[in-house]
Amino acid sequence: MPSPTFNLVFRYDLERDTVWHIDLYRLEREDDVWELGWRELGAGNDVVLIEWPERAERLMPIDRWEVCLAAGPLETLRTVTAVRKGSAPPLPTPAE
Repeated sequence: MPSPTFNLVFRYDLERDTVWHIDLYRLEREDDVWELGWRELGAGNDVVLIEWPERAERLMPIDRWEVCLAAGPLETLRTVTAVRKGSAPPLPTPAE
């Protein structure tokens, strides 16, 4: 998935779920997220991926997963960590 830098929000309708990919980097104020449909995000089985979540830290749900990507030892490798916050539901599994 490419970063939605210019559109701020991308929606991907998958077979089982909808994935929302949001980039908050260009937000000037935290309350600007309301214009992105913030209240409706994450309904049902939707998965919401947020880049630059610290731009709306006060508005983030208590129950969530924080997934961090970091450069690995080689240019082509990344280290992925997932930390459960609050009572976040289990991470979705890929369709088989």
